[in-house]
Amino acid sequence: MSLIAPPTLTVIIVSWNVKNLLDNCLLSLREELKASKVRTEVEVVDNASADGSAEMVREWHPWVHLTSSAQNLGFVHGNNLILARLQQDGLPDYVWLLNPDTVIRPGTLTTLLRFFAEHPRAGLIGPQLLNPDGSAQTSAFRFPDLLQPLFDLRWLPQRFYYTRFNGRYPDTGQQSLRIDHPLGAAMMARGTAIQQVGTLDPQFFMYCEEIDWAWRMNKAGWEAWLVPEAKVVHYSGASTNQARPATTAYLWESRAKLYRKHRDRLTRALVRAVVRRTFSKKATKAPTDEWRIAYDKIVAAWETV
Repeated sequence: MSLIAPPTLTVIIVSWNVKNLLDNCLLSLREELKASKVRTEVEVVDNASADGSAEMVREWHPWVHLTSSAQNLGFVHGNNLILARLQQDGLPDYVWLLNPDTVIRPGTLTTLLRFFAEHPRAGLIGPQLLNPDGSAQTSAFRFPDLLQPLFDLRWLPQRFYYTRFNGRYPDTGQQSLRIDHPLGAAMMARGTAIQQVGTLDPQFFMYCEEIDWAWRMNKAGWEAWLVPEAKVVHYSGASTNQARPATTAYLWESRAKLYRKHRDRLTRALVRAVVRRTFSKKATKAPTDEWRIAYDKIVAAWETV
């Protein structure tokens, strides 16, 4: 009989108005937990959904601990609500930040936990994300530098968009790959790494928080990896697409904070000039007041980068 205790895992799912997707996510997670020996606590934070998500969790998934917020806390504050408690009570071996618009393929949890066991310096890992049709999503990136924003703003030839010039990694098939950061839809972190670098940075309401977390872990000596053998279907943007002008502003405001925090003065100045010029021009031709306000917010956010 083995005397080694099974690892401990906390799964955190922050959800907003994606009731059916959240149900499918929890169903797939429950099957994965049944197939593993990990000691697990599942936390769902509902960000004031108006579609009956919280009621669905209470009725159909009583095995889940639900925190129902009266306001939309955003992805970062929703996760930190649980992470802060875990820091106080004692972090588990691993924490899985899982988007509600995901479905876990069989064997993924076991694969990720095995990878952590075999790579003691891995602090943050991500599975291969898949589109609903089974095709691969880009799941890992290099830390953003001068070129990535220029591609997004179409200042550089789009034929190079999915190349290393835009922070992409080559396809390695099923071979694990050391990366700068995974996409945040299904990233799993080591508890001791969280203990060292802290929770997600609360200055990011949404977007770029996983990049900042991975960057802080990298600076502290932890590794980030893509584990393609583990697979998660990701219905990308199911929540954020519900408010495009606002989420566009959140994205570029978060990027401003990220560059201010992690990039050198010259890189910041060059990117700032391009971003402000691009969105100032967009603001003058905005199709609605909502879009003009979003563009103005972006210009203001980059003024002091």
